[in-house]
Amino acid sequence: MRIGELAGRSGVAASTLRYYEGLGLLPAAGRTGSGYRVYGEDAVERLAVIGAAKGLGLALEEVGAVCAAWAGGVCAEVRAELRPRVAARLAEAEGRAARAAAFAAVLRGALARLEALPEREGRCGAECGFPRGAGAGAPESGPGDGARPRGERWRTAPVACSLGGDGLARRGADWRAALDGAAPPVAIPDGLRLTLPADRTARIAALASAEQHCCPFFDFRLHLDGPVLHLEVRAPAEGAALLEALFGGSGHR
Repeated sequence: MRIGELAGRSGVAASTLRYYEGLGLLPAAGRTGSGYRVYGEDAVERLAVIGAAKGLGLALEEVGAVCAAWAGGVCAEVRAELRPRVAARLAEAEGRAARAAAFAAVLRGALARLEALPEREGRCGAECGFPRGAGAGAPESGPGDGARPRGERWRTAPVACSLGGDGLARRGADWRAALDGAAPPVAIPDGLRLTLPADRTARIAALASAEQHCCPFFDFRLHLDGPVLHLEVRAPAEGAALLEALFGGSGHR
């Protein structure tokens, strides 16, 4: 079939077909005596493979590898090409979604704080609580660098929780459920580091944001590292027992 017929049957523009041919994704079966491209019947199916691979977010060079495996006619080879590539795209998508959800949780917490502040005349003060970073408890220096950022609220906040009995129990149950299956906590200066699957980031960020309102003496830092989330929780010395009870694996608030 000629390129116009293939475009009509596949729904892919002729200019795109020429582009694919130039990349080696869609080789023509030959040319007519007058120089027109002609394609075999398998071109329609090949275009469906190309479209499906692009729909999975694969780059064109990756699409080429999948097409080469498909041309070999062995399904197992196509699966072997697709599986790691799709897994990589999934991890990227989940990471983006987790970062977006974590930022949404920060914004949600900031909005709640703004709505709770009393109306006042004049310039905003430090108590208005403008966030310094784009994440819950965002540090002014990198984690693990030994530096202590200046002006951290959690270091001087009262070690007290504003939640009542039922609210306290529910929040503790929420944390236990969110942290279920986490690797054993690792001690860090002033706190603990927990490692969980990255797909829990949104849930953890939302809980951390809520916790900052009732227990401002806790400091939360979230670090996405590929498929895992590292959650660092700190508290002043007076709150160490509460931190251990909630995040140290004892299961009690």
